[in-house]
Amino acid sequence: MTDAPSNTTQSGGGNVPGKLYNVVAGAGRASRSAAGQVGDVVRYTGGMSYLLGDTISWTLRSLFSRNVKFGGRAILVQMFRVGVKSIPIIAIVEVFIGVILALQLAPTLDTYGQRQRVADVVGIAIVRELGPLLTAIVLSGFAGASIAAEIGSMVESEEVKALRAHALNPIRFLVVPRFLATSLMIVVLTVFSDYIGVLGGFLTAVYILDVPPVLYMNLTQAALTTTDFLTGLVKAGVFGGVIAMIACYEGLRVSGGPAGVGRATTSTVVKSIVAIIGIDAVFTAAFYALGI
Repeated sequence: MTDAPSNTTQSGGGNVPGKLYNVVAGAGRASRSAAGQVGDVVRYTGGMSYLLGDTISWTLRSLFSRNVKFGGRAILVQMFRVGVKSIPIIAIVEVFIGVILALQLAPTLDTYGQRQRVADVVGIAIVRELGPLLTAIVLSGFAGASIAAEIGSMVESEEVKALRAHALNPIRFLVVPRFLATSLMIVVLTVFSDYIGVLGGFLTAVYILDVPPVLYMNLTQAALTTTDFLTGLVKAGVFGGVIAMIACYEGLRVSGGPAGVGRATTSTVVKSIVAIIGIDAVFTAAFYALGI
């Protein structure tokens, strides 16, 4: 009769240290995992910062030093690859965005008897936000993945080592042309996408919503300002530089053969889109705080 209570007490008491151990061990594992992820982010940010600094340094040397060639032909080739070849897909995306915005806004504006004001909202939304943002997202998949795969293939085939063996800096010959081409062409493409997006809204408003074309154009011109265009172009230039940096960085750190190249392209697209949206949120908050 005395043994049963003793066994129950031992069993109950033995579970408490076990549960406590599991809690502490789980917290330790979670902390270690979080610390490792933070460390990975810090190392990645540091590597990106170093690459950006080196890229800017070589760009300035090319501009101001006679001993360093600018590489204009390589930049033109990359501008064609990044910019010209992406025009069709950007045009398709933006015209559909203009159509979607006009059709989605019309029912709400009808409740206030202001259907024609679809011109204001479509113009501002595309020029300030959707034009640069969607252009950057398209380029992250179209150009960013291509850059990462190309440089990654060169790393795996030891072409980058061959450049270093011939005393040629790979940042200067591989990264700088792609960085400049992407940063410049995304600004040009944003202007193009703004026009196409507004055109899509115009065609929808005129031929489906029965808004007079002259009224639509007048309202759009009245709603948009130079500041709207400039804020969109500034964001676009930053987006282009981020895409190029992430793509080049991922390409240069490729390892593991063709599978590594595939991982680099996927990582480039994912990280570029996340970075673009995060930076866009920062820009939007800053412009809002400054009243721009």
